[in-house]
Amino acid sequence: MSAQSFSQERLMKVLIAPQISEKATYVADKYEQVVFKVSTDATKPEIKAAVEFMFKVKVDSVQLANVKGKVKRSGRFTGRRNNWKKAYVCLASGQEINFAVSEQG
Repeated sequence: MSAQSFSQERLMKVLIAPQISEKATYVADKYEQVVFKVSTDATKPEIKAAVEFMFKVKVDSVQLANVKGKVKRSGRFTGRRNNWKKAYVCLASGQEINFAVSEQG
């Protein structure tokens, strides 16, 4: 499926944020993958189309992981964070997504 088969509005809502962590950095360097936090109802074809649409790169494959929310407590009250979904996006060889932060000042 291509980006044309999904609405542009839906593709903008699929990716929530890049996942920045030591593991994500290691995976990016070793396997040429990028890790994203995605909406919980997103599918692999939607995620592939969204990354190709937003970053103008070629995606080889997508692996998904459901992350369980942590149980947290404050005093005697316990609560739970929401479950969320993580996507490992494997880019085609030679492709790269640069999340450069521009410095102000």
